[in-house]
This record gives sequence, C-alpha cells and structure tokens, in this order.
Amino acid sequence: MISNTIGHLYGVGLGPGDPDLITLKAARLIASADVIAYHAGTGKSSIARAIAADLLPAGVHEEELRYPVTTGAVEHPAGYHGWLAEFYDECAARLRAHLDAGRTVVVLAEGDPMFYGSFMYLHDRLADSFPTEVVPGVTAVSGATAVSAHALARHEDVLTVLSGTLPVAELARRLADTDAAVVMKLGRTFANVREALRQAGLLDRAVYVERATRDGQRVLPAADVDPSTVPYMSIVIVPGQDRRADAAGRASAEPVPPVVASTTGTVHVVGLGPGPDRWLTPEASAILAEVDHVVGYAPYVERVPQRVGLTRHASGNTVEVDRARDALELAAAGDDVAVVSGGDAGVFGMAAAVFEAAEAGGTAYAEVPVHVVPGLTAAQAAAALVGAPLGADFAVMSLSDRLKPWSVLEARLRAAAAADLVIALYNPRSRSRPDQLHTARAALLDVKSADTVVVIARDVGRAKESAVVTTLGEFDPETVDMKCLVIIGASSTRVTPGGQVWTPRSVAQP
Repeated sequence: MISNTIGHLYGVGLGPGDPDLITLKAARLIASADVIAYHAGTGKSSIARAIAADLLPAGVHEEELRYPVTTGAVEHPAGYHGWLAEFYDECAARLRAHLDAGRTVVVLAEGDPMFYGSFMYLHDRLADSFPTEVVPGVTAVSGATAVSAHALARHEDVLTVLSGTLPVAELARRLADTDAAVVMKLGRTFANVREALRQAGLLDRAVYVERATRDGQRVLPAADVDPSTVPYMSIVIVPGQDRRADAAGRASAEPVPPVVASTTGTVHVVGLGPGPDRWLTPEASAILAEVDHVVGYAPYVERVPQRVGLTRHASGNTVEVDRARDALELAAAGDDVAVVSGGDAGVFGMAAAVFEAAEAGGTAYAEVPVHVVPGLTAAQAAAALVGAPLGADFAVMSLSDRLKPWSVLEARLRAAAAADLVIALYNPRSRSRPDQLHTARAALLDVKSADTVVVIARDVGRAKESAVVTTLGEFDPETVDMKCLVIIGASSTRVTPGGQVWTPRSVAQP
C-alpha cells in the first residue's frame, strides 16, 4: 500500500566508475535530492559517493550505509545471510524515516542498481510503501567489455554471468557449458576462478579487467594476474568466438583441401548409474576422464566433472537420436566421445539410440566404433532397496508410449502378468501421461491377484530415497511420478516380517 506522504525513493545507477558515464536523468535526480544514501565497505570510503561527488548539492543530508563486515565469517544465529538481512532491515528503517517525512531519497549504486546491487534489498523492503523508481546505469559488464575492446557475444551466443563465489567444480561446469561468460565478485575468490577457467579450458581466452573506466584501470590476460593483487572491483570476461566468421572463412578459402581424419574416434555409450557417484563403475569413470566430448541429456551431463580438454554438449529430453548423431559426427572427425545415460545405457538408455543413428547414417558412420559401457540399472537399485524382488524371472518394461502404441504396451503387460513374471516398470507416470498407470493397474488386476506385492521406489540412491510396499489392490497410481520405479511382484513374491520383499528362485511344477 502506498503511503500518503510525498516521499519518493530512487535507486540511481552511476555506471562502473567514470563520472562521465552517469546518465542525465541520474545527475538531475542527484542534484534535486533531499537525502543521498550510499553503501560503504568496512574501513573504506564509499565508491558510489566518490563517483557522484561533484553532483551532490550543497547541504544535502547524507546517509552512509556502512557494512559492519564484508566477509562471510560473521557471528550471527542465522549465519552470513541472516546478518545481511538484519543489516538491510536497519538501512531500510533509516530511509523509511526520511520517506515518511516526505523527503526525496536517492540511493546511489555503482553500475546498475538491480544488477548485483545493494539497492535491490532496500527496494524489496520499501517499494510497496513508497513511490519508487529505478534509474538504470551502465553495468560493470558493459564497462569491462568496452575497455577491454573485446566483443563479448555474437550471433546466437549464450552469455552467462557468474559469481566467483561458486565452488570451483560448479563454476568450471557452467563456464564450459556457455559460449561467452562474465565472472564477477573476485578479490579473494580469484585463485579459484582462475582454476575453474583452467579446468574449463578457457584460461587462455579469459581477460581480466580491474577498476574499469576508473583511475588505476588494468586490462590483462587472466592467466597473468597475481591473485594477491586482485580487488573486489574487478571482473573476468570470456569473449565468445565468432564461429560464423570462422566457418565462412573456411568455406571461402581457396583451394579447399580435402578433410581427411587421421584417426576415427570412438563413441562410448556410458551408463552413469541411478544417481550417487558411488554407483559409477571404475570403467565408466576411466572413460569419462579421457574422452574429448560428453554428450547427453543435461541432468546427466551435469554429473560429469568438468576438466581441461573436455567439451560438454547438453541437450533436452526426447532428442535421443539427434544427440546420438552429434556424437557420431564428432567421433567420425577423430574425437573420442562419451554419450551418457542414467542407470544402464542399454536399458531404455542411449545405446539403442546411437545404433539407430548409426544405421540411419549408412556409410557415414560405418567406421565409427561404438562401445557400450554397462551401468547399474534403476531396477537393480530399487530392488536392492527393499530386498530381492527380482530373485526369479522378471520383465522390464517402460510405460511410455512415445515410441510404441499403448495397445502394444498393454498387450505385453498382460502377457508378462499371465506368465507370472515380476515386472519392473520404468517411466510409470508423467504429467503428460497421468492416466496410463491407472489403466495398467486395471489390466494387471484382470490377470493377477489383488494381493500381489507392489513396490514403489522413489529417488533411489539420493538423499530423499524411499520405498513403499503395498498390494496391487491397494496400490494408488496417484502417488507415483517420474522419480519412481514400480515393481509388480509374481504370485510367489512375499514380504518378510521385517518388511523386506523377495521372490523365491524356485517355481513349483504345474
């Protein structure tokens, strides 16, 4: 609800440092303010105030919002972020008093107020109560890019802005997965940032910019920077590469020599297991540590640690053949490639898709070896969670009808039930298929007893793993989603007094 007073709050961006980069609107608001507020670090003068010093009107009331500390080591019951929240509450209370009195308050912000700016947190606390306006400013990213004279992103490049406070492995992964990048919040983090750049294979491209557009500005290769000299007000940019120009140059070059690969790479189709790293096999780990490329569905690619020399190719779901074709192309050009799947790559995974793409490619991929690396399957992991329900003959089926008609799927389900096999159901129920598991249960009840043991295993191998043991008659499909694997027991499947499920190996003579 807006207050009846006429106090106005302005968050004013000042740009990266050069006062000449302050916008005309920002300068006008500063000159007419009743109150000028700005943040300052511990034991330091305010950078924002220094940028705008010549514009401050005589006699204006100043509110210095000084951080008591600027590192993550604080003694506070709620930790560093709880301490920050308390600090911003105090700052907002000071400004609220001026706004309640009808004064115009201008909060100065380096760069842009809403881009990693402290003003954001004051905006969160005050904007619902007072007329508030944000005046954009030239960002630190724009300033650093301009003074380094590097084109940051071209054509369809994806630009990612990252915080240097991220863990090295996570920062390296995100750097490797984008076309162009900016890393902010350096200072004490720079050594880790440089290591992440090295692991992502980008250190040679990275440019370090310190105090962009200000006195003391420095621009040099990130590889040449002494970490002990890096201030917080610095930035690393990783310019995108002009792949279109490179491709056009290659296409127009005369003469064009025939491209003959000296060797053909291998496509390794690797099963990562259902989740935890402890279930990744030594063979899979060794291959992932050596290949040139990793290709796969994004959540699976994210499970592969970034390292120097590795290029990652993450894609969405349901494009299995497309990513398989990409992998074959890379291998045909001479690189070793890992195509990754969750669980076992040969069980509803990428192995079949790679062979499908290779067959469709004809002679183009005839010389590319395909090596399938087994992995622990979701069915094995789910079974082990509850005991040994797969101790006798069993069938593994996917309830997804994306690649086969439901009529075929239901016929197979009924046949497996009639043969009294234990049935492990993958892809049991999704948002786009909310009713098929209900139909499957009804079909199973036509053949099997309502007392048949059913296991619902969720998030197997992860922190929130769980298992529910019930019966086919009591089984509620509404409790199931794509995080689950469902096991339908045989007539002989039983539950121990302790709640474990197992299926005897022997079958009585008919």
